[in-house]
Amino acid sequence: QVQLVESGGGLVQPGGSLSLACSASGSIFNINTWGWYRQAPGKERELVARIVSGVITAYADSVKGRFTISRDNAKSTVYLQMNSLKPEDTAVYYCNAQRSLIDYWGKGILVTVSS
Repeated sequence: QVQLVESGGGLVQPGGSLSLACSASGSIFNINTWGWYRQAPGKERELVARIVSGVITAYADSVKGRFTISRDNAKSTVYLQMNSLKPEDTAVYYCNAQRSLIDYWGKGILVTVSS
């Protein structure tokens, strides 16, 4: 099994920055696709950013140029640096890992962007 635990969420003002971390443990030896998803109230869960093989990244259009995903293999941690945050970025953010088309999810962490 794979355990994912998110941290770093909270309240931030518009234009501010926040960094999320996802600590992974368990059977993670051959997982090479990691991602961050989010779900806003009344909306479906959507992909925010993905990193494959530690190098190849992809971002939702709405966060390009503002968010950066990275992975520290030594720490088994995936990060999401979020800059220039907007109220529409408010959501529960979920860490995701994929292996052989099986998804593993963290419990999620709330990010609120508000003045």
